[in-house]
Amino acid sequence: MGTVCVEIAVRDDRRLLDALDSLGAQTRPPDRVLVAASTESPEALLEDARRRLSRIPVEVARFAGGVVDARAGALPRIREDTTVFLDSDERAPPEWLARIVGPVESGAATFVGGPTRPGRPPSSATERYSVLLEESIYRDLVPHRIAYVPLQNTAWRTSELRALGFDPRIPFAEDHDLETRAARSGARGLFLPDAFVYHDLSGEASLYRWARKRYRYLVAMAMSLLKNGELRGRLDERRRPVRHPLRYVEAAMKPVALVDAAIRWRRVRERVGR
Repeated sequence: MGTVCVEIAVRDDRRLLDALDSLGAQTRPPDRVLVAASTESPEALLEDARRRLSRIPVEVARFAGGVVDARAGALPRIREDTTVFLDSDERAPPEWLARIVGPVESGAATFVGGPTRPGRPPSSATERYSVLLEESIYRDLVPHRIAYVPLQNTAWRTSELRALGFDPRIPFAEDHDLETRAARSGARGLFLPDAFVYHDLSGEASLYRWARKRYRYLVAMAMSLLKNGELRGRLDERRRPVRHPLRYVEAAMKPVALVDAAIRWRRVRERVGR
């Protein structure tokens, strides 16, 4: 077995401590946990994180900007053979790490992704819609196209991850951009349904917060599709609709998000001259 680092990007989320507890209970513990924290993260939370695990080293590093900036900034700090991503709002069952790193360590895959399951029964309309949407993604999209697997539950050969890097021009959809480029480079991706984690969606209980977050993601995904020349293919995709009233809200947001993304991507390209 090689060495493994689990990275958790966080801004201001005390669920981080539960995520760390779940890593402490792994049958295959990581060699190190790297908490990539926004500069807006409360120091008290980060101090609790440093002391949370007794047998696993926990390193906390602060980075300016959002999650993609933290991930990009943290990448040079990872020296282990395999890098695993877990989000602060997720908990991993004890067998998770051993399962998700296995194909990477054996050479069967360059990167591996697993699904999420609800951490508890949904208690609001937005939570119920998010659960149904995640189920749809892992059922209808990811098995056919690994580039759609969310980064929050993936394992990577670190050398390949470092060579690809993160594009800070694609915030909130950096996983799709990274995995699309990985697949084009010849990297082999694998979806492992048994390597699941529990996802706490309580942060999306507010309709406003859900809509804001979802719109930002739609814009970012469209930017990634434009960058990688895949927008037409995505528009032609057919998948079973999520049976929930909020799908009509999302459908109404998509044309606006697409126009917004086209404008943003054109400005980004003009700024960098390409």
